[in-house]
Amino acid sequence: MSTQPMALRTARYAISLMFFANGMLLASWAARIPTIQQQLQLDPGPLGIALWGLAVGSLVAFSYVGWLIVHLGSRLTTTIAAIVCCCSLVLPALAPNLLLLWLSLMLLGMGNSVMDVSMNAQAASLEESYRRPIMSSFHGLWSIGALVGASGGSLMAWLNIMPLFHFLLVSGLLLLVVLLASRWLLPTTAKPSEKTPVFARPTKALLGLGIIGFCSFMSEGAMADWSGVYLHRSLGTSAGLAALAFAVYSLAMTVARLLGDSITKRIGPVLHVRLGGLLAALGLGLALLFQQPILALVGFACVGAGLACMAPLVFSTASRTPNLAPGLALAAVATMSYTGSLVGPPVIGQVAELISLPYALGLLALLGLVIVLLAPTLARTPQHEAEVAELV
Repeated sequence: MSTQPMALRTARYAISLMFFANGMLLASWAARIPTIQQQLQLDPGPLGIALWGLAVGSLVAFSYVGWLIVHLGSRLTTTIAAIVCCCSLVLPALAPNLLLLWLSLMLLGMGNSVMDVSMNAQAASLEESYRRPIMSSFHGLWSIGALVGASGGSLMAWLNIMPLFHFLLVSGLLLLVVLLASRWLLPTTAKPSEKTPVFARPTKALLGLGIIGFCSFMSEGAMADWSGVYLHRSLGTSAGLAALAFAVYSLAMTVARLLGDSITKRIGPVLHVRLGGLLAALGLGLALLFQQPILALVGFACVGAGLACMAPLVFSTASRTPNLAPGLALAAVATMSYTGSLVGPPVIGQVAELISLPYALGLLALLGLVIVLLAPTLARTPQHEAEVAELV
């Protein structure tokens, strides 16, 4: 009786390390984008084209990651994807031109997306064994990893350390971490003979979860790119104060994720999502209506706290969809969710050009209300949804 809880705790540590490593990898790359841009002498337009490599790689990977998890198991899939992520982090620093930078980022995007879905599948399986909410804690570790990666990248940039040396150091360290952690991931059974579709067309319940994920991720992407711009351009703050916008938002999200499991246990996922969407909408309203820098920072913190547990709750619910392999359900919902993070920043930019940035950001408050309306989907999917997925 004592060996099983120990094995579960060990698996939890291992999965946590995978989430931490993934967050640190992506943030390490993001922190050095300006240096890479300077090295290759890229104007903003070509740099934007290069960054689309990540998006294209992600969308390509989402189309087959569910099939991989079913046929290889989430343990092996997570391990392979983590190794690919660690190795491909170095490639952008070696790219001599725009084309090779685009290809290297496409590979990084593919590895990251496969790792993302497969490690969430591991976390969902472990949550089933624990019989209580634990998914938010993993996403909290991802946020901590991202904060460590961004801070380390900023330090490396301040010290004028070349990105190649920085990325070799980070990838080498994290490669050791993921190889060590992979030994204690949950064992999974591959089904190579099972006729499984590459992609699952979402049921009505999965579609609802995907829309919640889309709204949440679209808001997250927009906050990352436009919250500081709003403070600096619309409210006239200094660049230093504007930089606090995303920092405050990220810190609030990290804390809320670390507390999220206990909150879900007390009030349930439906009320948690409903209150989170309402908090995000009210936070943006506070930031946009009063147009005071301090109140805007408070509002952005509310947005971060409100959106913090959307992804873990949506992914956890999707993994328990009846009559559908967890990997396929996760991949379907993740595809819809991450599409929001891709379209969010440019859509806000285009709307801001047509009207104004405050009105454009106001659209995100409406997305928070959409989340509130769709919150009951989280109760319907695992227990009450009897509809069998249409498979292609």
